[in-house]
Amino acid sequence: MKKKNTGQDVSPIVAGFIGATVLIVSASLTVFVWACCHRRAGKVSRDPPYKFVHMLKGISIYPESLSAGRQKLLRARREKERPGEGQRGAGGPAEGGAGAASGPRAAPFIDGLQLTAEYREIPDDASPKDSAGSSDSKTPSSLSSLPSPSPGADPTLGAVNFAVDYNFPKKALVVTIQEAHGLPVMDETTQTSDPYIKVTILPEKKHRVKTRVLRKTLHPLFNETFTFYGIPYNQLHELTLHFLVLSFDRFSRDDVIGEVMVPLAGIDPGSGKVQLTQEILKRNLQKCVSRGELLVSLCYQPVTHRMTVVVLKARHLPKMDITGLSDPYVKVNVFYGQKRVAKKKTHVKKCTLNPVFNESFVFDVGAELLSDVSVEFLVVDFDRTTKNEVVGMAVLGAAGPSPSGVEHWREICESPRRQVAKWHSLTEY
Repeated sequence: MKKKNTGQDVSPIVAGFIGATVLIVSASLTVFVWACCHRRAGKVSRDPPYKFVHMLKGISIYPESLSAGRQKLLRARREKERPGEGQRGAGGPAEGGAGAASGPRAAPFIDGLQLTAEYREIPDDASPKDSAGSSDSKTPSSLSSLPSPSPGADPTLGAVNFAVDYNFPKKALVVTIQEAHGLPVMDETTQTSDPYIKVTILPEKKHRVKTRVLRKTLHPLFNETFTFYGIPYNQLHELTLHFLVLSFDRFSRDDVIGEVMVPLAGIDPGSGKVQLTQEILKRNLQKCVSRGELLVSLCYQPVTHRMTVVVLKARHLPKMDITGLSDPYVKVNVFYGQKRVAKKKTHVKKCTLNPVFNESFVFDVGAELLSDVSVEFLVVDFDRTTKNEVVGMAVLGAAGPSPSGVEHWREICESPRRQVAKWHSLTEY
């Protein structure tokens, strides 16, 4: 006789699901508990992974809780640098550190800083002539490295060493840029510069080259040779070498340090390599050949704090392509001081030297910032195969480089809610 099963049989599929669920939950709980324990143990035993460095006007200020080894290293560096700084002139870092210590806590804190008395005591309206006593100093904190706005201080812009030679078999002019020295400080944060040099052969400007950028130096050593082909020897006396010395800036337009003009009429590179050293002079924009004209219109709305910029058209642009034409467009950059805060650009106009754009852009500008804001217009030639080349530029602002740009900006500020349009001559970028 068959015995009846009073209990309920469990299906194998259901049993498998239940087992898998229990296994997954157990594994998840185990991983979670292990992660929590590991994290708690790490918080107890882990040292801070970062060294907090605060930057104040280019001076590195470290916390007072540095390890003894780090403090000894700083003292050793400072003592090693003191003899050289003491020979360069009075008022060096050794004197500044002693004079700055005051109070029970100031002495150990200043001991860990590379702070100079000259840097702390300079007023905002100090004249560059105040630092004449330390003009030979090569330290980054030297006041003589600061750029001087006075025209009489052009020699402080430094000098360029280069050589000129001529290769008769290849009909080529060979220019070797060796070094520059005594350059001014263009980056106030690091108290150095990032220099490079652009070389152009005037007056045709067909040959344009530039050196590499050398980081954080006032005495760059380039040692770069450029060969310009297709220049007959009998035409050398008609040409002029133009060296434009700049400092690279990642966040705004590059700073122009100065220029060197070398007419080849008084040089004979055919008899051998000619070694030259030329002082860098302040760039004279009035001598630059006109690169065409640009018509722009601006209007400021004081209620909405908006500046409307209209790029209308350009005329008489130089020929940039082999076809004798150009493919221009305009880049509009808004600067607050030396920092670019906004940028726009127009469409490219193909095969024309007199493009018509008629494009408008709107920028938010507070009324109290108008005196520190400037608008830069760059006319650029578009090239699909090579790098785009800047044809010319125009700047509008209260402290602009051209009188027409300053006057146009004054009319815009004095006549709100009215479109003010003017032609501006383009200068070299």
